[in-house]
Amino acid sequence: MNEDRYGKVGLTFDDVLLVPGKSSVLPRDVDVSSFLTNEIKLNTPILSAGMDTVTESRMAIAIAREGGIGIIHKNMSIEQQASEVDRVKRSEHGIITDPIFLSPQHLVKDALELMEHYHISGVPITVEGKLVGIITNRDIRFEDNMLRPISEVMTKDNLITAPVGTTLQEARKILRQHKIEKLPIVDGNYNLRGLITIKDIEKARQYPNSAKDSKGRLRAGAAIGVGPDYKERLSALVEAGVDIIVVDTAHGHSEGVLRAVENIKTLYPDLQLIAGNVATAEATRDLIEAGADAVKVGIGPGSICTTRVVAGIGVPQITAIHECSQEAKKYGKPIIADGGVKY
Repeated sequence: MNEDRYGKVGLTFDDVLLVPGKSSVLPRDVDVSSFLTNEIKLNTPILSAGMDTVTESRMAIAIAREGGIGIIHKNMSIEQQASEVDRVKRSEHGIITDPIFLSPQHLVKDALELMEHYHISGVPITVEGKLVGIITNRDIRFEDNMLRPISEVMTKDNLITAPVGTTLQEARKILRQHKIEKLPIVDGNYNLRGLITIKDIEKARQYPNSAKDSKGRLRAGAAIGVGPDYKERLSALVEAGVDIIVVDTAHGHSEGVLRAVENIKTLYPDLQLIAGNVATAEATRDLIEAGADAVKVGIGPGSICTTRVVAGIGVPQITAIHECSQEAKKYGKPIIADGGVKY
């Protein structure tokens, strides 16, 4: 019988221990930050899974605040998934460069719906881009007529604003001095150019390790498949500001996945892309050569996964991680260990 048909002995987490070694680092000085891809660094190297029982905007916000990143699942409509990403991206900012705004002709109910949807406490009011007022919870707290125009209830006199270029430190002083929570940023013609809120400043101090993009927004990832609508879904997610896409399949070493990875990188060459799941060095190599910025490793190691039991397919996770990481290292790409972690 051809012995090449039989794999070698593999190891999983329960089979190994780490050998202790000499250390000169105190526990409080340990740096666990890691690169998700070569372009995205996480202070806490943890991803929440792109599963419908695990990650939507609420989980993604919570884990990003702690320094990780959430992968919003794909088991929803394209519009819903893009909206979940948008909620994460709008949940915190350094300086909001594209603030949501309404016009004076909108109704109180429009402002209330917007505030509830994005969990915000106020909205700037503009006319042809120029700031004319702001409506906050205080303006509508005791308002009974939801069909009343915003122009009749908004704050429009003695608006406190700041010029373009104001830093967060300067903004904090202004907010504190005037006892306000929102500071519109305007240019010389009083056009609305941004918004700074006291909540965002406080959150930055409360969560110093949070994972944020170059605009000070929390990072968010999203999962897609390789079905007929994946390009349409991808476009909507990119428009929503997603930081990283995960081509998330049970068997990542397939022609369909490889083609999708190539297509995505052709359409969006700067978009960070994770592909998986795989469990072999060959699969890792093929995905990286197709364009993946990182590879997700794990076939069947999850606590609720039945792939190995039902299909008899998989590689013990320690062995899979080792072999895939050795291959990925040749290309300077990271891998992600998916599954088998117990808490």
